[in-house]
Amino acid sequence: MYSEQPKKMLVLNILDILQRYTDEDHRLSQTQIAEILKREYSMRADRKSIRRNLLNLMDCGYDIEYTETVRMVSVTNPKTGQTTQEESYLWSDFYLKRDFTSGELRLLIDSLLFSRHIPYSQCIDLIEKLEGLSNIYFRSRVQHIARMPQDAEHNKQLFYTIELLDEAISKHRKVAFKYTEYGTDKKIHVRKRSDGSEREYVISPYQMAAREGKYYLICNHDKYDDISNYRLDRILDLRILDEPARPFSQLKWANGKTLDLATYMREHPYMYSSDNIHACLRISKSMVSDVIDLFGNGVDFRDETDTHVTMAVYANELAIEHFAKTFASQVTILQPPALAQRVVASLEQALSNYRALCSPVV
Repeated sequence: MYSEQPKKMLVLNILDILQRYTDEDHRLSQTQIAEILKREYSMRADRKSIRRNLLNLMDCGYDIEYTETVRMVSVTNPKTGQTTQEESYLWSDFYLKRDFTSGELRLLIDSLLFSRHIPYSQCIDLIEKLEGLSNIYFRSRVQHIARMPQDAEHNKQLFYTIELLDEAISKHRKVAFKYTEYGTDKKIHVRKRSDGSEREYVISPYQMAAREGKYYLICNHDKYDDISNYRLDRILDLRILDEPARPFSQLKWANGKTLDLATYMREHPYMYSSDNIHACLRISKSMVSDVIDLFGNGVDFRDETDTHVTMAVYANELAIEHFAKTFASQVTILQPPALAQRVVASLEQALSNYRALCSPVV
């Protein structure tokens, strides 16, 4: 139980009660609020005081909903003794409207739980903060959620990296960082040059974007005239430089325009860095949903039969190649011929490897 508190705390305690105990499905009357004040805050308050403080909270911008009931009451004039019927307004069923619904909070929490690239301790902290945006009823429902196993190899700098990148993008400044990758020892290692020294990347950052649970930095490497993508969870020791970033509009295929993130993500479903091309593929009709998920609604379909359809798409060349190889039994590249030949060579090499593996020993 709380120790006895001064009356000036009444308005804050009422707000705390609304935050902890109410939502659209769980409402409180003034009498119930008074009972909680007495039980948990050792504070006594009559209905008039509670109503006055509720009005003060509303005047301060808190979105508090309630039910208003009109009833007729008998009022006696003390001078004449005459009794008349007058309208009286009763307020009840108070609740605080939430910025997030329980479903929205659960979606955010599930996104964190299934992310493989947020450090475990930071993920738990974020989940607790999200739970704090709701009430006791929501928290009781998420207690059964399974926590992911801790991975000691996670990059603990992830959120600090995001903050620095956000600042660098806003100020149009280049950044420098080290980049990590897994070794055969299953541990993270910083990429190195041929002489064994740690390699530092200097890039112009443009946007951060999520794709399939991974977070990427879309940027331009100083040495090249095109776009590069780097995993945020693999960036280490990032620092902002004084040198101005290279404008996206100056890159070779930007056509003088700024980065359109929606278009870029549609054209780069696997976040590969290579030129965009026009391609035609013959696919099984069962692949249509996967195609739209990957390449968006900009795909054109034609020459449809009961089992197959031709798709035309403008997208990243390596992404199209990866898609064709991943679904090789259901996808055939028609155009361009050079890409089709490259996929054929790759599949032939794979077939050769399997034949060598499976051939009987003489």
